[in-house]
Amino acid sequence: MRKILTLAFALLGAAGLSAQGTTMLVHTANGNITQTDVAELDKITFTDTLYNLNSSGDRILEYDELCWPEDRLLPLFLPPATVLRSLDMPAQNLSSEERIMMCVLQGLVNRTRPRILLYNHNEEPRTTWPNAHALRRITPIASPYLMVKYYMKELKGLVLYSTEKNEHYANVAATVGGLERALPVTEEIRAKLIKNGVDLPVLADLTTLTQTSTLSVYNYLYNNYWSRCNHRLLVSLRPGIPYVHDIAAAAGSAVVWLDPRNASEKALLDKMLKDMTPGRDFVLGWYPEERSGVGEATRYGLSTVPADFFENTTVYSAVSCPVDIPAVPKRPRLQNKVYATVYISDGDNIQYCQHAMAKIFEQGGRGKMPMNWTISPSLVDFSPSMLNYYYKKATANDCFVSGPSGMGYAMPYDAHNKKWNTTMYKDFAPYASLSQRYLEQAGLRVITIWDEVNAAQRRAYAEECPYLYGLTIQDWERQTGRLAATVQDNRLPFVPNYPCYANGVDVITDFFNRDISKFKGKEPMFVSGQCTVWEAGPDKLVDLVGRLDALSPGNVEIVRADHFFNLYCDANHLPFDLTMLQDMQVTSSPSDTKAEVAADGSPSQANMWVSSTSDGKGWIQLDFGETFQISRYVVRHAQAAGLGRELNTRDFVVEASADGIAWEVVGMHADNTQPVNDVAVTPVEARYVRLTVSNAGEDGVVRIGDVEVYGSH
Repeated sequence: MRKILTLAFALLGAAGLSAQGTTMLVHTANGNITQTDVAELDKITFTDTLYNLNSSGDRILEYDELCWPEDRLLPLFLPPATVLRSLDMPAQNLSSEERIMMCVLQGLVNRTRPRILLYNHNEEPRTTWPNAHALRRITPIASPYLMVKYYMKELKGLVLYSTEKNEHYANVAATVGGLERALPVTEEIRAKLIKNGVDLPVLADLTTLTQTSTLSVYNYLYNNYWSRCNHRLLVSLRPGIPYVHDIAAAAGSAVVWLDPRNASEKALLDKMLKDMTPGRDFVLGWYPEERSGVGEATRYGLSTVPADFFENTTVYSAVSCPVDIPAVPKRPRLQNKVYATVYISDGDNIQYCQHAMAKIFEQGGRGKMPMNWTISPSLVDFSPSMLNYYYKKATANDCFVSGPSGMGYAMPYDAHNKKWNTTMYKDFAPYASLSQRYLEQAGLRVITIWDEVNAAQRRAYAEECPYLYGLTIQDWERQTGRLAATVQDNRLPFVPNYPCYANGVDVITDFFNRDISKFKGKEPMFVSGQCTVWEAGPDKLVDLVGRLDALSPGNVEIVRADHFFNLYCDANHLPFDLTMLQDMQVTSSPSDTKAEVAADGSPSQANMWVSSTSDGKGWIQLDFGETFQISRYVVRHAQAAGLGRELNTRDFVVEASADGIAWEVVGMHADNTQPVNDVAVTPVEARYVRLTVSNAGEDGVVRIGDVEVYGSH
């Protein structure tokens, strides 16, 4: 049934939330923000209701009016304005208090529509990320006070604070500013605002408060403002660091800096974490100490997205685009070799992805040997264009994997303190489920876990994360013996990194040699390690090729992580992705694309198989060159590439054959609307698998993003 949509005086804006532009984000007459499928509308009418509008005709939003779908980490913002005003804060030599004011202003203004871009960091060129997000028209502003003056009509007032009694009042003021649509300012900044023609009322005066301890300051925040704060996001940020204040202010989230090593501060932090929902909500920023902070969030089933220096969340998250997952190079048949793989650390921190990684990725050693780059799946929401930036630059030797331990940093077991932060399946499953959604959208098939997981958590990964090829666990060499490799549910390997955080190529070579020296050439051997990016970047890692060959000449092959785990499963007679085999052949009915893109590891639009007809029919056939025990297939449709759900394949059959003549139906699908069909089948001996489509979907064009088939010897 089609519907009439009644809007306010002004349409909030149209946002193409799918590649087909079939969805728009609107403000209705009752004050709600909603996503609406254009195909469902019969007509749009307008009321005479007048709202508080900005100069562009957008309704000025409060934090609790944002559109925030349950399946997103971040709220949906309108697309950035055509022209953005920018401020170079280091060039202006702003104080930390002025930077906090500017980042809060950015969040308050950008929640209505992104219009402010702030430069804070100096590692990558200024143009790197605006260009990557196609933000071409950027107007520099001469001073922070002029910027405030441009947008003063969108502010309700000021939150006055002082750090004389305690520096943490800066975080309280930023929190209150997000709730009240007010700027956090000191008396000195307020005087400068007035001097520049910005005289706003003081809505909250924190300078009259008498609390002097960190705990008492945050108890004041909790008792007076926590109930009003948005609990989907908690920002943990050292006072004086301004960077992610924009998203905190936009979302109406609390900003705190509580130390779980202090019993009373831990108790207050726990009260906040208990109010958050596992598998949906998360902590953004960092902690006074890594393991106690990440561990405390993990106790409550919450992930942490490290991001104390990430810039412009409210701008870059508003640039909506599908993630262009790179095609996966094929791998050769398994041989009796030593297969080695190396992970580069710190990609869980999205500030690293934004700043340091942008430089390190340009090193000349990249691409000369297979390397595994840890990167954060959370970038699917924070900045899909940032993922695409790296994916487009990647060579066949660049494999992207998830940092610890999935969607955001979690630490089930703290090996340094020999302590489990969580042990039960029910507590960990929501985190694993959240990870699955973001891993698949980001195209990340491997997770590096810090530090270890128990049987219940391995089961959670196996059951909730079917997208995974494998996971590594951290062997910190602090225990009797070594961590053992395990396989969960006869499909998902957990392999220890040994070494787990090496500070140089010498260390990696030494640890790998402890196994390689025992290689007899009678069966495959697998060695896996992780290095810290700061001491062992690409230019140094390339030395491993010669060093490992010298340990066992002609027997050591360095491979990508996705190849490593498929080879590992192959060697251990476990199901692996047969479409990764180098000599697999793909044929198809007439198509506008090459047949092989149907099984190239990428569902993205550029790698999608598309039929050349519009009769709703087509077929794809895979030949694996020999027979395997086929036990599972996965078909990704148009929606998995960011296209509209109406283009998903409706009716299709999957068949298997040992000789290409006699076929057995292993799966039948009718009236499908799902973006992905992941199906376990009764094992069948087959060399060939064929997918036959009889009903393509709305426009009659068959689109298959990707096909995977799993089998074993």
